[in-house]
Amino acid sequence: MSKKIAVLVTDHFEDSEYAEPVQSLKEKGHEITAIEMEKGKTVKGKQGQSEVVIDESIDDVSPEDFDALFLPGGFSPDILRADERFVRFTKAFMDAKKPVLAICHGPQLLITAETLEGRDVTGYKSIHVDLKNAGANLHDKEVVVCQNQLVTSRQPDDIPAFVRESLRVLG
Repeated sequence: MSKKIAVLVTDHFEDSEYAEPVQSLKEKGHEITAIEMEKGKTVKGKQGQSEVVIDESIDDVSPEDFDALFLPGGFSPDILRADERFVRFTKAFMDAKKPVLAICHGPQLLITAETLEGRDVTGYKSIHVDLKNAGANLHDKEVVVCQNQLVTSRQPDDIPAFVRESLRVLG
């Protein structure tokens, strides 16, 4: 069954961590909505290989409009977590136990939303201490699925496992 998936993304996202999962999700019939501060804006990946036209402004969407949340890595999550609107949006998915898919630095939004206490996760090696300090149970594995809701991966090399488990959790 097709799901509506919100993607929080801004400039300097990790190109492959956005493009490959989104392509796979769309191929399975899921609807993707890119969300940032400004609808219609074009954001660019840090490698310069990908551009994303923003579908909706964070001010014009509600977590209730979506079935799942995807947080690609790169510098994008760190930029977005400085804005309380994106933090609240992220927290709402975790609180509602909706699927959350986060790769590489994506969990930074989950850290700031204070939603990782006791959760099994992974992430890019430079945020391992941050994940532990947030109360998460850190696993250095290509993909970690917690409570059949939260899917996390470490880096671009983990994308195949990340996509596989994300699609499984989405049903």
